[in-house]
Amino acid sequence: MTMMTRPGRPRSADLIVLGAEVALLAVAVCVGALLNHQGVRLHADTAPLYASWQPHLGPGTPAALLVAALVVWRGTRWATDLPWHRLLVVGYLAAVLWTLSLALVDGWSAGLTERLTVQAEYLHEVPGVTDVGVLLSGFADRILDFQPDSWSTHTAGHPPGALLVFVWLERVGLGGGTAAGLACVVLGATVAVTVPVALRALGVEDAARAVWPFLVLFPGAVWVGASADGIFTAVVAAGLALLAVGGRPAAALGGLLLGFALYLSYGFVLVGLLALAVVLLRARDRPGVLLVAATAVAVVVAVFTVAGFWWLDGYHLVARRYYQGWAAERPYGYWVWANLAALLLSAGPVLGPAVRRAVAAVTIRPSGAAALRRRITGAGPTVWLPVAAAAAVLAADLSGLSKAEVERIWLPFAVWLLVATAHLPTRHRRWWLAAQAATALAVNHLLWTVS
Repeated sequence: MTMMTRPGRPRSADLIVLGAEVALLAVAVCVGALLNHQGVRLHADTAPLYASWQPHLGPGTPAALLVAALVVWRGTRWATDLPWHRLLVVGYLAAVLWTLSLALVDGWSAGLTERLTVQAEYLHEVPGVTDVGVLLSGFADRILDFQPDSWSTHTAGHPPGALLVFVWLERVGLGGGTAAGLACVVLGATVAVTVPVALRALGVEDAARAVWPFLVLFPGAVWVGASADGIFTAVVAAGLALLAVGGRPAAALGGLLLGFALYLSYGFVLVGLLALAVVLLRARDRPGVLLVAATAVAVVVAVFTVAGFWWLDGYHLVARRYYQGWAAERPYGYWVWANLAALLLSAGPVLGPAVRRAVAAVTIRPSGAAALRRRITGAGPTVWLPVAAAAAVLAADLSGLSKAEVERIWLPFAVWLLVATAHLPTRHRRWWLAAQAATALAVNHLLWTVS
């Protein structure tokens, strides 16, 4: 006989998971402070975040509070009542305002203009790029450190596509720190459109609407505005959404974007798990979509290879460069679990309870192995997309090539983890939205975050 679940049990389980999240974060902060005090080189003053302690207010504070209050108050109602296309427009504009206002808490100059102009960032290298062909053919030669012409930290740590984004912006008249910072904001905010579009295309519009306010008040917006990872997140999400929409033109464009994503970050090879999940979740023409998308990815790889940059050479060299710097000193034994605490601040406290409910939707009360298999194979996008994102995060974490700064590095996976919020009861969503907003506001006002 199937055991009935008492009504209060799921909520109690959510609170237990929330308590575990708080405990993890508290331990990560305390151990990080102790290690810093003892002189261990974490290279993160407020571990597990790469930031410094600096309580402050700024011109963006009133706007951030207003956007947060409005979305918490009306977000769940808008999600259910607004016509689909109007919902996407409202979501995008709200996400832009949320991200921009959080950036402006640090002021216009420090929050936007100067973020991407420091020596470690991409804009430092843009003036020296006069020929894209020469850049690509000689890119790998400048990855290793301690050479006269070594790339700056962020440029060396990524494939050449990351630098090319800012070269192209400069070529179309959007050069300089302000334009680059605003590009991160306006492009990064598109995840409030592309992720719901993907879910709707996969046949779960109700879930897309439920997830929508959590993407608008994404705590990771603290790092989207303004860091290149905001743009990277937008490219990955748009590519996956196009795969979900399907059809040859959309699949081809999605494949091109995902192929280009491989040249934005070496870690985006793990996006393949999400891409595979999207294709398998499509109810029709899976082989065709997969073939077209894979061909488009291959075209991008071929173009970069013919131009002189071989991805695998870059990957092996960047692994060596990684251990020429702080990574050689940052202890794996701390970061392998403290990274997860940093992810909690980026994805927000709703992450654990939402993922718990998504997993429970498959595993709770199966009557035998056959029933469990049916539930697993019949699970939809709100289960498999977060599972694929979690698998990617776990692989990146265990690799040892993600030690610290994952609050921004894992943004492209965090937005897909939040798909699990579709499993939250409607009556609880406003409280979780408030917790999400409070997390972002606290981080941005108490700490000076570094992109």
